[in-house]
Amino acid sequence: MKENLYQYVDHTALKACTTWEEIRKLCREALKYGMASVCIPSSYVGRAHEAFPELTICTVVGFPLGNANTAGKIAETRQALADGASEIDMVINIGMVKNGEYEAVTEEIRQLKEAVGERILKVIIETCYLTEAEKIAMCRAVTEAGADYIKTSTGFGTGGASVEDVRLMKAHIGPEVKIKAAGGIRTREEMEAYLAAGCSRIGTSGAISMLQDSRP
Repeated sequence: MKENLYQYVDHTALKACTTWEEIRKLCREALKYGMASVCIPSSYVGRAHEAFPELTICTVVGFPLGNANTAGKIAETRQALADGASEIDMVINIGMVKNGEYEAVTEEIRQLKEAVGERILKVIIETCYLTEAEKIAMCRAVTEAGADYIKTSTGFGTGGASVEDVRLMKAHIGPEVKIKAAGGIRTREEMEAYLAAGCSRIGTSGAISMLQDSRP
């Protein structure tokens, strides 16, 4: 794979102690290397959009646990869009999945997609907590709700992405749904493996260290 891998990266900084200086550095790097977006806390979206209006900004909703109520997630989404975000990564309600309330999960995703409109909604299903059957059910939920992406992980759970999960998703999502892998991706070879398995985005904070000294 000789193409520019940076174009697939959501350059990410979501730790609790992330500072504005770290966000500014992240934004400058994303522009320099031509990354797909920066993925940052919603509290920084307005400042980042004002400072870097040409940059695609992604933020997270219901993050990282997913168990906020739907109205709160919708309010968070609308504020982020008003502040300048153009991509939203939401976390599903994992407790509802464990309850078998798949229709409720689907409906929540649908409502957030309605709030997002023509902009991009990625749905984090946090694969480390799900059985294979639940992962397949979430592929159907994301597809039926009309979301743009299904995403493996928050990076804050007990495990991150796996190529096996990406292949499972690829087999069960609808043709319009794309895949984002995140959590624990640490080498260029891993990035290439995820892209080859069917991913269109990679969420990572370490893309530059992975790629700057490597060769296609």
